[in-house]
Amino acid sequence: MRNVVWCAALSLVATIGIGGTADAEAPGIVVSNGVTQPVFGYDDAIRERVFVGSPYDSDVDGTLDVIAVDIMRPAASDHGLDVPVIMDPSPYFSTLGRGNEAELKTDVDGDGLLDRWPLFYDNYFVPRGYAVLLMDMIGTNRSSGCPTIHEESDNLSPKVVIDWLNGRATARDATGAEVVADWHNGRTGLIGKSYDGTLANGTAVSGVDGLTTIVPITAISSYYDYTRSNGVVQRGNNYLASLANTVTDPDRRDHCAPVRDRLSANDGDESGDYTEFWHVRDYNRDVDRVRASVFVVHGLNDENVRPDHFSKWWSGLAENDVPRKLWLAQTGHVDPFDFRRGAWVEEIHRWFDFWLHGVANGIMREPLVDVERAPDVWETATNWPVRGSRPVDVWLAPSGTLSVKPNPPAPALSFQDDPLQRETTMIGNELVVQPNRLAYVSAPLTAPLHISGTPTVHLRASVNDVDTNFGAILVDYGQAERIQRTGDGVGTGTQETCWGSTAVWGGFAEDACYREVFKRVAVTDREVVTKGIVDGLNISDYNRPTPLVPGRQYQVGFPLLPEDYVFPAGHRIGVIIVGSYRDYGSQADQNRATITVAPRRSLIELPIVGGHAAAVRAGLT
Repeated sequence: MRNVVWCAALSLVATIGIGGTADAEAPGIVVSNGVTQPVFGYDDAIRERVFVGSPYDSDVDGTLDVIAVDIMRPAASDHGLDVPVIMDPSPYFSTLGRGNEAELKTDVDGDGLLDRWPLFYDNYFVPRGYAVLLMDMIGTNRSSGCPTIHEESDNLSPKVVIDWLNGRATARDATGAEVVADWHNGRTGLIGKSYDGTLANGTAVSGVDGLTTIVPITAISSYYDYTRSNGVVQRGNNYLASLANTVTDPDRRDHCAPVRDRLSANDGDESGDYTEFWHVRDYNRDVDRVRASVFVVHGLNDENVRPDHFSKWWSGLAENDVPRKLWLAQTGHVDPFDFRRGAWVEEIHRWFDFWLHGVANGIMREPLVDVERAPDVWETATNWPVRGSRPVDVWLAPSGTLSVKPNPPAPALSFQDDPLQRETTMIGNELVVQPNRLAYVSAPLTAPLHISGTPTVHLRASVNDVDTNFGAILVDYGQAERIQRTGDGVGTGTQETCWGSTAVWGGFAEDACYREVFKRVAVTDREVVTKGIVDGLNISDYNRPTPLVPGRQYQVGFPLLPEDYVFPAGHRIGVIIVGSYRDYGSQADQNRATITVAPRRSLIELPIVGGHAAAVRAGLT
């Protein structure tokens, strides 16, 4: 590590020296206006590939797996400059690709070095004094072994690389010669979307020394919650094995078939219960071991990795006082480079500068949370849920309305579950009685109503069978311009913008230019705000199914997905109660049970900013 002298004012320039010398061929890190500057060459950057030995034998072939890592770093790092690492660990570099344009790792001239580097991280950050590492997860691309879909060999592939960076593991080059990272300053940041970000979460809960920060983008915090929802199977048909097959290169799929068979034999698709199989894939259980700062990014309308992944993770980070930051967008499964590009590059630059280079740029004194309130309209908050959010009981009135006043005694209402019913039917014609749902709709709101947090439904219900599903949908009825769900709410344009430096390697121009992405916006009459579902067998315990007793009343409680949403004045709030919910992506219950709901103890608990008084001002009386 080198001595650092930072500028006392933003108008000044600070330089991190190299070994106390002023070697013009190896400039130091330059900081101006609170950020590192692109003073290092890109075309002369050092490119190398190393193979890090791991303690895992994921394919049980008697040989320990090795992890392939492609590295790009400033040439000055071979002349005394210590640099931090930004690493994207991924299973996708040879299969699905990374980024909106599905870029793959490419070695054009076959010299064993990458000529095509996916994403903009290398182009942008290497000239600013960072090493960028693209890691092939165990079992993918040039790493050996087989994917296990977030067992330890998957989760801790990045940890093994961090151990090598800090002198605790061994790496070799293609010739077998040992390689040491004597250029590393001891700090590593992990970044990635979806599976990549999930690997960052999995590594963070190991508490590994040398991991300084992670940036999980639309990432999973519990694989049980990704494949199930409160006991209801969302991704069945041996989904984990299917995904393992997808990320395995075709020439290794037969070799890895026994690993996939083991996953299928233990995934519990037949019940959907939370078993020991899911423990290693549930990072929320070990969030108290996180020692790195965390910058969470998620789409509130993400139908792939739903928002409960960020909310449970964020809550655990808060309980353990982990330094953190949060961006919430109205898009779906989209990288912030594609929904807020310029602001994102600026923000992640400052974040990495602060945590990896130690630049005192004030980012941690700024509001913790950015929320997209309307298309491209962002607000900040000091925390999430937003301060002042309090749970308010809003009763499902027997008259089909909503009120903060408790229901008086009234006859129960019944409907029949229809496993084939589509969401458009569930939420359509909201003022008309339909046989396969119950609908509760407020009067037009007299003031805006802001919810921030996780709504919870409570039903006093009985069923005429031993099992059923219970579902609920919170709807905003009223015309507004909204981001659409098609294509995760975005589309790809034709114009490009460039973010970093360009070089030509192997006859291939590695540039930093990417097509602009636009939001799909339309004026619509209603919006599904949030939703949720639970298996009747698991209303008491997700670990063990218990058949219902026909005719017995149960208190059924289950969370909807977290949300931060403002219902405008003049709009109406709808709560739709259903049984099966096929468009949630869940397995429908085939019993077609009759569900009876008693009004006296049936309500939705809304996390309303301003609490009960705000609900009254909005007219929920």
